[in-house]
Amino acid sequence: MLAQIRHEQVVYQNPFLSLRIWEIDGRSHDRAPEALLLETENDRRRKHYEKWHYHKEVEFLLIFSGEMTVFCPDETFVLRAGDVAVLGSREPHTTVYTGAELRYCVLQVDLEQYWDQSTLSSMKHFAEVLRPLSALNYVYQSDAAVREETAKAIREIYREMNERQIGYELAISSRIKAMLLLLLRHDRQRHLHYDDNDLLGRMQPALDYIEENLGGKVSVAELSKRLNFSYTYFIKQFKRIIGMSFTDFVTYKRIQKAEQLLLTKDLSIAEVAEAVGMNNIGHFYRMFHRYNDCTPKQFKERLKQQIDSDALASS
Repeated sequence: MLAQIRHEQVVYQNPFLSLRIWEIDGRSHDRAPEALLLETENDRRRKHYEKWHYHKEVEFLLIFSGEMTVFCPDETFVLRAGDVAVLGSREPHTTVYTGAELRYCVLQVDLEQYWDQSTLSSMKHFAEVLRPLSALNYVYQSDAAVREETAKAIREIYREMNERQIGYELAISSRIKAMLLLLLRHDRQRHLHYDDNDLLGRMQPALDYIEENLGGKVSVAELSKRLNFSYTYFIKQFKRIIGMSFTDFVTYKRIQKAEQLLLTKDLSIAEVAEAVGMNNIGHFYRMFHRYNDCTPKQFKERLKQQIDSDALASS
């Protein structure tokens, strides 16, 4: 049985920067005096792999040495020395450690706190409307320059946070935005390039409502009323802004939620279907197969076998 998903509460080192950064070193017990947090974190992470967990903060990983495998609902990737990865806000994930020489840096940051009037038009690309930021890892895998620049920025953020010289908040904030700019400028597959229309901001309450009510009825009439749109105008604008029809988007989000439940909860297929508001089990199977090219049972068994295989190989 896969472990229950855990909501990780991130304690910020600086609440005004809304971030936490630390290094995990499994090779040595020699640590700097200020790294008391590291001791606790290492003790917790000595097992081969963590339980599935999520947090509202976006997470960046930088591997110094060793190897780990990262599992997300939509993809799996292996990280080695010099590699960088990003995980989306509230995206369930877990890791398998493959070797005692693993040493890496973790940066968790609430990007919402970096939105302001001067950056809104750019930051909205990171709202993860249709897909988690982990879909952007192809950029790091295919572009060595972006990977190296991002690794450099993470190291500098870590140094700035430890040294805390005058202006370190400005230095850290600028480097976080530089990391985001690298992704935005080098996203050749245009995963971040949603419709640039300003109506995206007005549509956000509808997206939030959908996310919060996937287990029940999601009414176009209710949403158009909330946004003070006519029914027809809402339907047309939704497709133009989001790039999918309203019905397809709701189905996509429900299947995405079903994937998370299959990976993290000990539920039957029928219970998962009901939990995501799809009480017609036949329709649920058809839609799941449409997005994953496999049945829900095959999806769950395939990933479990992969996790067990990697855990065995690393033991």
